[in-house]
Amino acid sequence: MSIWLIINDMDNEYLKKFAQHLKKIRKEKNIKQDDFLDVEGISRSTIAMVETAKTDITLSKLKIIADVLGVNLKELLDFD
Repeated sequence: MSIWLIINDMDNEYLKKFAQHLKKIRKEKNIKQDDFLDVEGISRSTIAMVETAKTDITLSKLKIIADVLGVNLKELLDFD
């Protein structure tokens, strides 16, 4: 197996873990994906793609998501 495949598999697993964590926090806070419609820089489709591990996301967008969820960025990233 090539190094690229190993790293890609690790990235996918990491994204999946983060996706599950983000969705869990959002549901615990009773926030719907549609609640992101009026948030600048974040769309409902962005949240959906992140929560299904179909895309990666920038740090600045993670900060916006954390603010909407009412958590600090450290809590959002604490999923290992």
